[in-house]
Amino acid sequence: MGWLQRIFGQEKPQGAQVNPAPAPAASGTTETIPPERLGLNGEYDQSGLAKRVALAFDQDGTLDDVDTLWVAQLGTTVVLKGKVPSQDFLNKAIGVAKGVNGATDVKTDEVSVG
Repeated sequence: MGWLQRIFGQEKPQGAQVNPAPAPAASGTTETIPPERLGLNGEYDQSGLAKRVALAFDQDGTLDDVDTLWVAQLGTTVVLKGKVPSQDFLNKAIGVAKGVNGATDVKTDEVSVG
């Protein structure tokens, strides 16, 4: 099971991307989707940033799914909660999360190491 499946209960949708282009606005509107609300396929998604971080974790060959770590978001901040096996793992997760469009910070004060 991967990060996206475990945390959000969904398989990777066809065409899903970590940093998708926003879907075209509805006819007659000029609204744009904020980067932290972009879903896996460029659609609006309230949890878009967290889902795209989970997808980025799935796509990174060095970040095995650790079932004691969770990904959430508060606006543009990625929130990691739980327990990780090592500081190196946490550092790698932080780096991957920061590389996702819309992430301005990664909060880890609810993560324990060991």
